[in-house]
Amino acid sequence: MKVSAAPIPRLSLAVDHAPPYSQISEEGDITGAIVDIAEAIQARVPFKIELVACPFPRCLKMLEDGEVNAMGGLIRTVERQTQMHFLMPPYMILSSSFVFYGRHDSELAVQNYGDLYGKKVAVMRGAAHFKRFDQDKKLEKIEALSEKNAIDMLLKGRVDLVVAVEETAEHSMSVLNQPINKLKKMSYRYDDVIYGYFVLSRQFKNTPLAIEIEHHMKLLAQSGELTDLVAPYNLPPIEQPTLGFY
Repeated sequence: MKVSAAPIPRLSLAVDHAPPYSQISEEGDITGAIVDIAEAIQARVPFKIELVACPFPRCLKMLEDGEVNAMGGLIRTVERQTQMHFLMPPYMILSSSFVFYGRHDSELAVQNYGDLYGKKVAVMRGAAHFKRFDQDKKLEKIEALSEKNAIDMLLKGRVDLVVAVEETAEHSMSVLNQPINKLKKMSYRYDDVIYGYFVLSRQFKNTPLAIEIEHHMKLLAQSGELTDLVAPYNLPPIEQPTLGFY
């Protein structure tokens, strides 16, 4: 009697175009830090990786609905913790600022938080920023499908400002061939340490494969391999005592 082999489990991983940390080429090739991390875990645990390219809002919605198993680079919020499972430690650690860009020829000045009122601010749908901004119902926030879409809306005069992470915004614009010289950075900024996580859907998190992935994510960090994996993306070392993931 022939015994059939057990099927190899599969991880569906949603990836959005967010250079330099993840990129989708015109040919459809998907690369990035989260892909490298998943492949490093795959070398330790047998499973198949299905990469799913999608705009950020679509990736997030599919993760929330359980249509994909995982996604990378998400900021942890109280609301998101009820909808998905964040693996420790975070692999992206950015000491950066949330900044606001306007058109270069604009007479707008944003010198403090209060100056944001009465302005149309483009935000990427589903993105998390800082608590005061995200929870402020008095601000006029216009949702964009992607960072590129948000900048295009600004340049076409449909919004007054775009909010972005300073550490990554200008690099992203150069990769996306968008004219940084047509934008000006406002004086007001919100300084923060931004953590980006490998996240599992709540439907997937208790499966045997998910438990293995979470275990090996910690082993990668403890061995120093996670630091090596994110180094090509100019991300800082994963410091164990600082992040407290023992």
